[in-house]
Amino acid sequence: MNHVHAHSAAALRPGANQGPNSVPDPFLSTYLPTTRWLLEGLRAGVFLVPRTAGRLPTAVQTALLTILFFAFETALARLEVYGPAVFNAQAFLSGWWWWLIFIGAAWWALAARTGALHAQRGARLAAFFVLSLGTAVPSLAVYSFFQAVSTQRWGQVNFLSGASAYWTLYAVFLLWSYGALAVLLRRFVGWSVRLGVFMLLMLACTGVSIWQLNQRTWQEDDSEQARLDAAKPRLRLTQQAFEAQQALLQAQTSSLAAQRDGITDVYGLVFAPYATEDVFKRETELVGSVLAGRFDAKGRVMTLLNHGSTAQSHVWATPLNMERAIHAIAEKMDVDNDLLVVYLTSHGGSDFKLAASHWPLEVEPLTPQQLRAALDKAGIRNRVIAVSACYSGGWIEPLANANTLVMTAADATHTSYGCGRLSELTFFGRAMFDEQLRKTHSFEKAFAAAVPLIKQREIDAGKADGFSNPQISLGTAIKPLLSALEARLSQLPATAPTTATPVTAASPVAN
Repeated sequence: MNHVHAHSAAALRPGANQGPNSVPDPFLSTYLPTTRWLLEGLRAGVFLVPRTAGRLPTAVQTALLTILFFAFETALARLEVYGPAVFNAQAFLSGWWWWLIFIGAAWWALAARTGALHAQRGARLAAFFVLSLGTAVPSLAVYSFFQAVSTQRWGQVNFLSGASAYWTLYAVFLLWSYGALAVLLRRFVGWSVRLGVFMLLMLACTGVSIWQLNQRTWQEDDSEQARLDAAKPRLRLTQQAFEAQQALLQAQTSSLAAQRDGITDVYGLVFAPYATEDVFKRETELVGSVLAGRFDAKGRVMTLLNHGSTAQSHVWATPLNMERAIHAIAEKMDVDNDLLVVYLTSHGGSDFKLAASHWPLEVEPLTPQQLRAALDKAGIRNRVIAVSACYSGGWIEPLANANTLVMTAADATHTSYGCGRLSELTFFGRAMFDEQLRKTHSFEKAFAAAVPLIKQREIDAGKADGFSNPQISLGTAIKPLLSALEARLSQLPATAPTTATPVTAASPVAN
């Protein structure tokens, strides 16, 4: 900006290079301390008049305040990431295009007062730019504070418990920051068409940034998790692996215990097709043990599981194997009087498909229609089906009938929670099977008690898209059977632990 100061005694003095109808330019080249420039910018950020008339920033001041602003912005962004983080230089630099357009648009807008006097316009641009840096600080600081409090959960206070709250905060931030910027620019150019075009252009650039350039300057440090993931056992597709799977399926279906005359036996099928998340493996083991111990189903539970460490012990969780398992269970049970409990746990999509992954094995996702068709084909009448997945409420309509109880971890429009790498169990699996079904033999009572627990835990974890809203559908014809089963099981001695797994830190990830 040194070339500006050379004009202070001539081009920028009052009346110089101005016609009889020109508006005198108050921004003259007299010195103002750097701290004052910062203070006046902060005043503009809360819609107060910056007291800088007759003064211009030096080139050193402009550079210093620019560096301070970007350092402050980067430090605030770090607070928004919980735990270890790494600096993303590419994301940091990708935002500079906005500032280049900002400077160019401001240069054009300032012509509303200065016309072709480039020296005068450059001086005013320097003052406007330096003040605009300070103007952005108050709104940015408040926005980042609420973001950081929500992300870090300091004191378990969460201001952004839903997506609507987040976008409301962001809208307030934009209105505040751009409102203060518009008021500041008006002091330089007055109310003009150029001011309006400038603000619309900046809003459009912000929209493009949200749409296309939404990378964070700071990102979670996944290096340790990547190392742990690399050390995990992986599936090796060999001829021996396929042959072992066939033998395993045959052995497990053959060893299923037969139904007992005069007793409503409980059979179980646990299905976890997503291999890359350990939480699903833990959940299958938990649910299987609860069914065997609490529901007198020992020897009558099949677990289909995809995981790198279980190729020799568990049948792969594929739709075809599920059909085969259901057929094998139907051959051992009394399909008209016994009960089959099916538990599905994985990620889920808004298309109501249960995600599957077991690379390099290709596994198709499971749909509710496939499950319904397999159960109908096997002739199994009495069914309790629980689905722990996002959007699992979409499974109720295809599966529900008079002889079926369906429970889901979420409704058809919300995600469920608890499948992150720090999660011991999903929120639904923990509350329903690891806690409430250790206290009662009633699925309906356990569900009713589990729902408020899930809701509170989601609030505490800061679930962003609102309550998962678990759903239940109880058929009229299955109610007497479940009541009689509850009465029978309550007379049996306990064969499973009565205390739940200790609650550990849960990674707030939807499943």
